[in-house]
Amino acid sequence: MKQALVVTTAAAVALLLSGCGGSSTQAQSATSPPSPSATETSQPPATSDAAPESPAAAAPSTAKGGPELCKAASLTGTTDATGGGAAGSIYMQLILTNSGTAPCLLKGFAGVSLTAGADGEPIGAAATRDDSGPVTDVTLAPGKAGTATLRYTQAANYPDCTQTPAAGFRVYPPNDTASLFIPQPLDACTNTEINLLTVGAFQPK
Repeated sequence: MKQALVVTTAAAVALLLSGCGGSSTQAQSATSPPSPSATETSQPPATSDAAPESPAAAAPSTAKGGPELCKAASLTGTTDATGGGAAGSIYMQLILTNSGTAPCLLKGFAGVSLTAGADGEPIGAAATRDDSGPVTDVTLAPGKAGTATLRYTQAANYPDCTQTPAAGFRVYPPNDTASLFIPQPLDACTNTEINLLTVGAFQPK
């Protein structure tokens, strides 16, 4: 009987200790934060002090090289009609000279019209472009000139032409909205559907 009591008491003590141990483990699980996973700890933290992108890398440079385009204000104009003519047309050279102090670029086609005077309105149709020649860069040092072939067809060749005298040519350099006047008396047609002028691209003189 005494032996049975000892065994029972020992079993009760063991049960009590087992219960205490379980409570301690559960309490620790409830209060301790979970450890981070391997995936979370392998990524570097984000930072806000990264170097900003360079402006040069963000946008291409807009710096321009080479001379500026020739403008009417720094050009003088003349024509040379010694090239002759054929079939009622006169071929001449339209010559623009750099009268400025810096080199400039003359490239492409001039706008050319017959006009009643230096301040007069254009008469009839403007010159059409002759694309048979190359378009090239013509850099004009101060005092140098570029030339373009200009053809004038006699107004009398057109029976429907309403003729009126013109005092010369109004010339717009390529890519310019200002013009210069070159005196040269010719007959013009007021009819805008009749084209008396054809102009080629500028070439070095």
